[in-house]
Amino acid sequence: MRRIGTTPTTPDLFADEAAQPSAAERIGPQSFVYRGFALSWVDRLLPALESVLTRAPFRHMVTPGGHTMSVALSSCGRFGWTTDRNGYHYSPTDPHTSLPWPEMPAVFLELAHSAAEAAGFKNFIPDACLINRYIPGAKLALHQDRDERDYQWPVVSVSLGIAAMFLFGGHARSDATQRVPLFHGDVVVWGGEDRLRYHGVMPIRQAEHPQLGEQRINFTFRKAG
Repeated sequence: MRRIGTTPTTPDLFADEAAQPSAAERIGPQSFVYRGFALSWVDRLLPALESVLTRAPFRHMVTPGGHTMSVALSSCGRFGWTTDRNGYHYSPTDPHTSLPWPEMPAVFLELAHSAAEAAGFKNFIPDACLINRYIPGAKLALHQDRDERDYQWPVVSVSLGIAAMFLFGGHARSDATQRVPLFHGDVVVWGGEDRLRYHGVMPIRQAEHPQLGEQRINFTFRKAG
């Protein structure tokens, strides 16, 4: 997963804020950050991710307004998230190949189910995994995850690679946001009354991770259909 042609970088943005593995932090009534939750899964996650990307490589999608996203995306599972001139939506096929999205690896399903259960959301079986790749400078504007059919299920977000500053807001775009640093192996789960909170990612700072190089990989698991 290491990117080719990386250059020496400055120390990690959050080097003086070491994450506490296995610690849990509540960031909303039904929202949690689980520090280091995915660390024990990484050796299985990365080969599974490589397999997915051989069939559905990362691409920079173009928004309905004509803007090319700084974040590169892929998907796996029964549905993949995409965009076209009609807006954002889920599709059972990759629009670039017209083939079904790659099957969601078992280790992805196991991790998503385990994290959701830790947060009190039982029986969560995602049918869509959006995979984002951030390189230094990439960001994600505040938005709601509202393309799913049923909001009773949580969103499970897994961070790998270099650190990011996650923005977690309220139910209106203008609401104040929390700044939550996320490290390699951290998992965020939000659902219930928090399911439609606005959230985003601040521009990624220059850094390098020992396993993943100059990138952050993020999985977000949802129940789309």
